[in-house]
Amino acid sequence: MAYRHVVLFRIHDHVEEHDVARAIDRLRTLADLPGIIDWRIARSLDERKGRIVVEEATFESAEAFGAFRAHPRHQTVAAEMAAISDWWIGDYDA
Repeated sequence: MAYRHVVLFRIHDHVEEHDVARAIDRLRTLADLPGIIDWRIARSLDERKGRIVVEEATFESAEAFGAFRAHPRHQTVAAEMAAISDWWIGDYDA
């Protein structure tokens, strides 16, 4: 069964725009990791609650998602995102 993973990153107010652009680029580099069926990164058009970066992904399975989370490239980008944002996650079977 496919597995959906949605993350909303709320970028901290003090973060510079060029750092937001770099973060989006870094997230996009993860698209080629094993187990990913669909990978989308976008900046929300609605900024009433701040600058939001959306990560929307479909994985082959929950196991594939687990392998993704453990992958060193994901770990590096996740740490970078943690330094500039807070986030909310929605995961579910699709």
